[in-house]
Amino acid sequence: MDRDLWSGLAIFAQIVEAGSFARAARRLGLSASALSHAMRVLEAKLDIRLLDRTTRSLAPTSAGEALLERLRPAMASVEEVLGLLDTARDRPMGRVRVNAHRPAAVHIILPRLPALSRDCPDVSVELVVNDGLVDIVAERFDCGVRHAEALQGDMISIRISDPVSLVFVASPGYLAHHGCPDHAEDLGRHRCISYRHSTSGTVHRWEFERNGVTSQQAVPTSFVTNDVDVMRDAALAGLGIACLITEQATPHLLSGDLVKVLPGWAPALPPNHLYYPSRRQPTAAFRAFLHAMRDG
Repeated sequence: MDRDLWSGLAIFAQIVEAGSFARAARRLGLSASALSHAMRVLEAKLDIRLLDRTTRSLAPTSAGEALLERLRPAMASVEEVLGLLDTARDRPMGRVRVNAHRPAAVHIILPRLPALSRDCPDVSVELVVNDGLVDIVAERFDCGVRHAEALQGDMISIRISDPVSLVFVASPGYLAHHGCPDHAEDLGRHRCISYRHSTSGTVHRWEFERNGVTSQQAVPTSFVTNDVDVMRDAALAGLGIACLITEQATPHLLSGDLVKVLPGWAPALPPNHLYYPSRRQPTAAFRAFLHAMRDG
């Protein structure tokens, strides 16, 4: 088959799947103009229009839909064969694309990557940090890492952490000026640092756990952010009381830059799970990454 024709067909399928030239370009590591040129060449070779394009949207034409209906199974067969060849290598090689929320990226994935790098030097990892919810299939990730309640359906999931402990903290300067709360209800008289969920846009409702009883409470918020590191920095700056992951706060508690408040009131987050599509043939590189995450 004409090499340019096969390449153009693969690009055409990627563009339709991504829904835009820009997203397809990011997935393929090419420029949008290069993809546009490839589509013009493909349509010229086939002498038929495959995409209806406007400044705001694109969609396959009826001829493009008919082509995709036959093309997708063929491309899936090629990927399956490549996956079988991949298992025959003496050692894993290739790239693994991972989407994880920031705490998992920093405190779970990164500490386990040196062992993977040592044992499998030909495996590279692309770690995309995103605290919102992501469709890992549509965005072409090999796997995602989220808390159990945020997993996509029809996925294989593997627990890679214990429940994640939290701690309420504030700076010494803040406490010297505002006093230290003794009870969750005391927060009504304090300034609080809150988290806004990236996907839903809602501000997280503070949770408390005392003697096995969990409760929620609205607190007066003086600062809101959608980044957990900014929450920590805001607490260090004396903007108020924050609820942080214990691992994130520990260095600052040890240095005295932050002080634990409301001991015995902080809840825990569910364990982190690594999840991936059940219908996708794992590559040798992904299996090596999975092994590193399970054994960390």
